[in-house]
Amino acid sequence: MLETTRVAKDAGFSQIAVQQLATVTSELARNILKYAGRGQIKLEHLEQNGRQGFRIIASDRGPGIEDIERAMAEHYSSGGTLGLGLSGAKRMVDDFIVTSQPGEGTRVEALKWQ
Repeated sequence: MLETTRVAKDAGFSQIAVQQLATVTSELARNILKYAGRGQIKLEHLEQNGRQGFRIIASDRGPGIEDIERAMAEHYSSGGTLGLGLSGAKRMVDDFIVTSQPGEGTRVEALKWQ
């Protein structure tokens, strides 16, 4: 999460936004480790039409998510947790896209604009 913090601070995000981005990155990394065992997280600083943005892309080749809508629901958990991870992460960013194929893996893209 140190890299997320550094990149977001360098892009000029507020301290609150930096903490939100670090939290989202942490949640996505935890999900990769818990459900897939391994994967990758890519961080991108974006500039578009004079706006600063930050994108987190988390991907894995794990078991995938059979029902994305259900997985995004508050308090739903397939792993015995409180079920606030993905839905909580979504609330902290502007765009949150989950794509998944059962048996092939999952990709999550989280985007926050300044």
